[in-house]
Amino acid sequence: MSDFLKNIYSPADLKKLKIKELGELAHEIRKKIIETVSQTGGHLAPSLGVVELSIAIHYVFNAPKDKIIWDVGHQAYAHKLLTGRADRFHTLRQYGGISGFPKRSESPYDCLDTGHSSTSISAGLGMATALGLKGEGGKVVAVIGDGSMTAGLAFEALNNAGHLKKDIIVILNDNEMSISPNVGALSSFLSRKLTGKVMSRLKIEIESFLKRSDTGEQIWALLKRGEDSLKSLITPGMLFEALQFEYVGPLPGHNLEILIETLRNVSNIPGPILVHVLTKKGKGYLPAERQPENFHGVGPFEISTGRPISQEKPTPPSYTSVFSHTLVKIAREDKNIVAITAAMPSGTGLDSFAREFPERFFDTGIAEQHAVTFAAGLAMEGLKPVVAIYSTFLQRAYDQLIHDVCLTAQPVVFAIDRGGLVGDDGPTHHGAFDLSFLRAIPNIVIMSPKDENELQHMIYTAIKFNGPIAIRYPRGCGIGVSMDWELKEIPIGSWEIISEGDDVAIIAGGHHVKTASIAANRLAEAGIGATVVNARFIKPIDMKLLDRLAAQTNGKFVTIEENTLVGGLGSAVLEGLNDLDLPSSKLIRLGLPDRFIEAGSQEALREILGLTPAIIVRKVTSMIKR
Repeated sequence: MSDFLKNIYSPADLKKLKIKELGELAHEIRKKIIETVSQTGGHLAPSLGVVELSIAIHYVFNAPKDKIIWDVGHQAYAHKLLTGRADRFHTLRQYGGISGFPKRSESPYDCLDTGHSSTSISAGLGMATALGLKGEGGKVVAVIGDGSMTAGLAFEALNNAGHLKKDIIVILNDNEMSISPNVGALSSFLSRKLTGKVMSRLKIEIESFLKRSDTGEQIWALLKRGEDSLKSLITPGMLFEALQFEYVGPLPGHNLEILIETLRNVSNIPGPILVHVLTKKGKGYLPAERQPENFHGVGPFEISTGRPISQEKPTPPSYTSVFSHTLVKIAREDKNIVAITAAMPSGTGLDSFAREFPERFFDTGIAEQHAVTFAAGLAMEGLKPVVAIYSTFLQRAYDQLIHDVCLTAQPVVFAIDRGGLVGDDGPTHHGAFDLSFLRAIPNIVIMSPKDENELQHMIYTAIKFNGPIAIRYPRGCGIGVSMDWELKEIPIGSWEIISEGDDVAIIAGGHHVKTASIAANRLAEAGIGATVVNARFIKPIDMKLLDRLAAQTNGKFVTIEENTLVGGLGSAVLEGLNDLDLPSSKLIRLGLPDRFIEAGSQEALREILGLTPAIIVRKVTSMIKR
């Protein structure tokens, strides 16, 4: 067994290896990734699929002078291991450890913070343009997956890059397209020959010679059309050539010799280039190869079987699964319900809907803007679209929310999963802002359930509501309450009293109603009476109840939420008190501070950020004493 990885602290060390030794290094890297992710969780299949590509890129290019951008960042683990982070790799996605995504503050080899898809070409083009304006050397390489290429942002960037003719190399990591071995071999051979130094220099000299006369110009155009026709016959590169990119590929993405030779060749060609590479997601780990979607993002698992490490005791159903089950149940009775996801059928729970109602299920790909406006069009024709989307990804469709849905009050239901802290994926994935950016939009109703049972009633309420409505629920399991069989509508804008007390009102959003109830019980033991309120509607808020509570508690309030304090539930309560002309009320707001929250488990982050019963008790006790 080789041991190359332990001696690699930077890409300079990688370049000391012979090409024939790189295969052994790839095996070591895969082993390291599998061993680590089996304990920490993470994005396994994407990173296993690009090990050879990562090695080839760092073997040919000279980072950090050359800028290497990993779109989304799901696939960047090998990159991290090759750029001096092998000794810290065991801290992957842990609080205080290395990020699961590229992060500029973590390493000079990470030139772009990523986590959301389809940004690499835009940012890379900006970097390439800046390098040119400053007169500095250096290549820009953007690695983007075939899934990320479905987003409009990627094509906007391709279009602009082709127009500007800047030096940027886009590597399309394609792990979905199936091309026969003969075609793949021929196109690979053709790409290597057409991009070689001799051929490239010869093409430039022939073009220069022929363009000195009118007849030569016509001959050159004819020759160029012939080359383009040959390439288009055996490659899928016509679209990229039309966007003024030099297209190279498809290449076998696990053949290091071909990858290195081709990347060396294209590094000498000016202008925008697209290198099409075919890879296998989950490469080198059989369970991930067989079920790449299940191993895209995983928790800790047994390496020998690929099975998740079992919990010590049975857990309640997840909020995602409750949403899934409830929507299917309602859709059996209501034929107008359609479901939409942006490339996340299993993550959002819509895979069950898709199996039962395939003709009423739509996966738009990574295209959140299109998904929202597509839903608006469906609603305008009398259907009831449900858009299931993660909080952090809904941010990408903000204009469509405002302009295409809320402006004309279309009855679109937004099932917003992963609201609040999501844990180890860190700041790019925490659902920290949805309450704030949704509250600012007219016509929309916002709900958040205290538990999994209330979630199913909210879904039913949302389906019945004739206007834009959003249900925001957290990642993870419910709290273990019993589930009602019969669904019922919840009066819009109504809050719920959980327990009564006259000293303070604790107004809680979502699953923190449980946090507030635990705190109220502890306060009662100390002789302090707390009213706990389930603020199940964030917009509109229950102004009548707020007014009554102000009189009951002499204006003493605590709010707790898992959203940024800027514009969230606490802000809504402050605004409500002001509108009731009660500015002298005393309000303590608990929530996410005005900064990006690092990676860490949900439990650890809640402790660190003070979203716990103990903090509520301490704050309330101090308030009462004052």
